[in-house]
Amino acid sequence: MTRRARAMAVATVVLAACAPTSASVTPPPQPAKDTSTARHVATPSAHDSALEQRAARLELRLAERDAQVEDLQARLDEARQEVVRTLAKLQTVASRAEAASAMAESEIAVQTLRVAVGGTSSSGATDLGQAGGLLQQASAEFGKQNYGGALYLANQSKRAAALGRSRLGGSDRPSLRPGEVAFAVAVPLQAVGRSNLREGPGGAFRVLVTVDPGTPLTGYSYLDQWVRVADENGHTGWMFMTRVGRRAASSGGGGSGGGGDR
Repeated sequence: MTRRARAMAVATVVLAACAPTSASVTPPPQPAKDTSTARHVATPSAHDSALEQRAARLELRLAERDAQVEDLQARLDEARQEVVRTLAKLQTVASRAEAASAMAESEIAVQTLRVAVGGTSSSGATDLGQAGGLLQQASAEFGKQNYGGALYLANQSKRAAALGRSRLGGSDRPSLRPGEVAFAVAVPLQAVGRSNLREGPGGAFRVLVTVDPGTPLTGYSYLDQWVRVADENGHTGWMFMTRVGRRAASSGGGGSGGGGDR
């Protein structure tokens, strides 16, 4: 075999070895499909849940502020009416016995409020200071033999003490739990959907009663995501924060919503 023929044979072998073979071609691996994004979209994120809870808490605080404004307005109206009644009776001289009796009743009311407050409620302490100050003024007017003024101030003191007691939720209201925050005033609320009123702030506590959508409630405090409320039938317990809302102008049944709570 000549040198040229040998070179051509070698070239033919090399070209045959380098030629692509369809059977040996392997397609490049496809990247694995990422399903985490789909799952993330399908289920609410922790951030969305936190925003929902924060919105519910802010809604409660707004309802509390509205109740405070209404309470202050009611107190102002009562003060004006009392002044008008006093001016209308300027010609009537109150007796010493009447003034003394009113002051004694006011003293009892102030002492009862002092025991109920116990240094745990800022709003109660404010009412206690106001009631006590009015009682001191009544005593001063009594010493001046201004029995009409003493009677008026003693009655104002009793009203302030009664208001403080109502803000604390009454004598049968249990003491605050650790971490529980009391509202400044009782907040008018209503049930959002059919909901459970529980014995404590948590889904593991016993269900006391189930309330219907739109049931009028009164809120007294909150702890984490739970609100302490009372219904008009005397049941007091806890409801999940998203299951209560601001009471409508004329609340009465109706509405729809999911049942239960958390």
